[in-house]
Amino acid sequence: MASTGGMTRERAELIAAQALQFLASDEGRLARFLGLTGIDGGAIRDHVGEPVFLAGVLDYLLADESLLLEWVESSGLAPEEPGLARAALADCIA
Repeated sequence: MASTGGMTRERAELIAAQALQFLASDEGRLARFLGLTGIDGGAIRDHVGEPVFLAGVLDYLLADESLLLEWVESSGLAPEEPGLARAALADCIA
């Protein structure tokens, strides 16, 4: 089990929601996310509260370092928070 560094589920879900908002704030970023993940825009609303979906959003950003850094810098998050949030969501899924 990965260390969550004291990250709560609620904080992890908030961070993942911020990540999704970051992706949705730019048409190109959102289109790439939708294309690579295969999810359609309407389905996002259906799954936004699910830990598995939120973990997937974080996985997407964690897999693209330049996009991750852009998000972290724009959001004011500490660089380690996305990974800790992902670990906390993994604990909810398992």
